[in-house]
Amino acid sequence: MKETKIVLPDREIPKQWYNIMADMPHLPKPPLHPGTLKPVGPDDLSPIFPMSLIEQEVSTQRWIDIPEEVLDIYALWRPSPLYRAHRLEKALGTPARIYYKYEGVSPAGSHKPNTSIPQAYYNKKAGIKRIATETGAGQWGAAMSLAGSLFGLEVTVYMVRVSYNQKPYRRIQMETWGATVHPSPSNVTNSGRKILEADPDSPGSLGIAISEAVEDAATHNDTNYALGSVLNHVLLHQTVIGLEAKKQFELAGDYPDVVIGCCGGGSNLGGVSSPFLYDKIHGREMRVVAVEPISCPTLTKGEFRYDFGDTAGLTPYLMMYTLGHDFVPPGIHAGGLRYHADAPIICQLYHDKLIEAVSYGQTVVFDAAIRFAKTEGIIPAPESAHAIKAVLDEAERCKEEGKEKTVFFNLSGHGYLDLTAYADYIAGKLEDYEYPDEKIKQALAKLPAVG
Repeated sequence: MKETKIVLPDREIPKQWYNIMADMPHLPKPPLHPGTLKPVGPDDLSPIFPMSLIEQEVSTQRWIDIPEEVLDIYALWRPSPLYRAHRLEKALGTPARIYYKYEGVSPAGSHKPNTSIPQAYYNKKAGIKRIATETGAGQWGAAMSLAGSLFGLEVTVYMVRVSYNQKPYRRIQMETWGATVHPSPSNVTNSGRKILEADPDSPGSLGIAISEAVEDAATHNDTNYALGSVLNHVLLHQTVIGLEAKKQFELAGDYPDVVIGCCGGGSNLGGVSSPFLYDKIHGREMRVVAVEPISCPTLTKGEFRYDFGDTAGLTPYLMMYTLGHDFVPPGIHAGGLRYHADAPIICQLYHDKLIEAVSYGQTVVFDAAIRFAKTEGIIPAPESAHAIKAVLDEAERCKEEGKEKTVFFNLSGHGYLDLTAYADYIAGKLEDYEYPDEKIKQALAKLPAVG
């Protein structure tokens, strides 16, 4: 039989996370305090983060140990399988070898628990009682709710309103693990109320939800904030994906020519690609491709400059490719990709041309998802489907050119709680919305004049 799954035993779970900050040719510029325009220090972050995570955020140490308590919980689903997509290859008639890492095997159904578990662990050790966080499509909110349940923490989730309405089962998943979930913008916070006063029908955005969660954490002594993407320590935790994949490729006797991941805030792409980018930085030929929606084209149309990480301006200035912190993208079904910027690490790598980016409309993305589901059997999350579309394009180029390539992508989660999106696609209700350049210019014109 052809080998379809490359599976590692529990003892092969990585014991350390890989920190790409140790090897990047240029480090991201430091976050700046919006009041002083000076680099943010630990004292600025300590009201909402435990010191252990602040230390990871600024560290340039290559390897950081994973606590035993975290490894014990990782073992519930890690190592995740690496699949060779033989059936998809055959259907496409391509000489490309296609592999995917399947993160949908986690209890929450996505890659997000790779960081929610350690974040809950470090907050629990610091004596924190409650976590406030945001979520777009619901994967992160579910992962943080799971982690809170496992470590005995209360969790409050501000869920982007359009996703709150589109994805009720995500909310139920969070509530089953004991979380309190508010549609964002909400009447619970000052920042939420301000948005609703200006636009009572606001669909919400990740930037707005972040503002609400940060405000909640900053105004309660027993509460810290947790973020599912963007920050350095989040991308650090996600590198278990790429580290396992490298071991699995060794067993398969192969190595990727192209690594592909969807990109909203950057945790999925950073997690799967960073261990391979180590090789690229040190001379190996390979490509990394970030895939985003045309309705929220942060890398492909944004500007590389300092901006707030949230809509209300409660966060430090971060150096990112951004569309403007008050940018509110359309309510596409890939809610996890509706963020106005990207992780500073991802943005710096893109700026240094170590990664590239493409964008697609959601109709071709769902077509790719269904083609994948009909051959590989797994219904992918709408976010992951963006990566699949790029994989199909890469495989088609290999076919046209008669070239063999190894194409690897991260199937970052399943879509079984996103079936409303598939129903809309099958019924012909989905529309592509390419965000107008003029509106992007208007949002960028409001950016702070910094750096």
